[in-house]
Amino acid sequence: MPEHTGTTTQEEAAHEEPMEPARARRLWHLLEPLHALLYYAPEVFDEAAALGYSTAERWPSYFPLRAAPLGPAGTQRVASAFYSFNPRMVAEHIDTAWTTADPQQVLAARLRGIDRTYRALLGDRIDSLELAEAAALARRAAEAAGTAGRPLAAANAELPWPEALHLQLWQAATILREHRGDGHIAALLLADLDPVESLVSFAAIGAASVERFESRGWSSDQWSAARARLAARGLLEADGTATEAGRALRRDVEEHTDRLAVAPWQALGGAAADRLADLLGDYWVAALSSGLLPSESTLGIGKV
Repeated sequence: MPEHTGTTTQEEAAHEEPMEPARARRLWHLLEPLHALLYYAPEVFDEAAALGYSTAERWPSYFPLRAAPLGPAGTQRVASAFYSFNPRMVAEHIDTAWTTADPQQVLAARLRGIDRTYRALLGDRIDSLELAEAAALARRAAEAAGTAGRPLAAANAELPWPEALHLQLWQAATILREHRGDGHIAALLLADLDPVESLVSFAAIGAASVERFESRGWSSDQWSAARARLAARGLLEADGTATEAGRALRRDVEEHTDRLAVAPWQALGGAAADRLADLLGDYWVAALSSGLLPSESTLGIGKV
């Protein structure tokens, strides 16, 4: 009988006990910073600027960089897929995005930018056996991610895999985070939270400052109207903080999101998922220690 290596095969994973959703959340926490460097790294801004996008702030490049896998999508499709942004803000950046550069040029630029970012951030670790193993495991999970009803995950999953292993790690992180994000939108819809209500209700539990959530482009009148709607449902106090019912609803949303995100990790298997988590630790620290990522975000990591 061959020696067991600790790597779970697909057949073994299929017969494992159901994976706890909390493990999916832990892996998201580890992978999210590796993906999110796309929107903050100076190397990526350089590539975006070379295409003609303004980099005085992050939004003119954020929208095309994230939306490019969808092809030359217009405001309605991008606003639908991104969900929490005011469509007027989406239009401000998407209406001219594909006349500045086409999606294929943007896709190439984001890989060049991430390549440069990872090389600067990780140095010699780019060529390590540990990174190669992490990339292989993350790719297995990403390839197991179902994309039915998940437009951003599907669009990223259709892209060819880059040859460089560190870029495969980034692409896998991107597929998995968009898979989770698409599921999160489904959970918000189930909770009957429209785009602005989803932000107001999250701010109400202290996931991040109101100012951070307001960066999604909603006016003060729209924000106030959403507060009034949520208060009428018994979800907000008069001061805008969540009632117990409001907190319970947000817990339900996050738990539902976790459950919808489990499948790729279940397919990978518990032992392999735990091995990936161990491998990602150093890269997670490098991303967070870079100073490139904001100290708070609308994702509310660690707040729910």
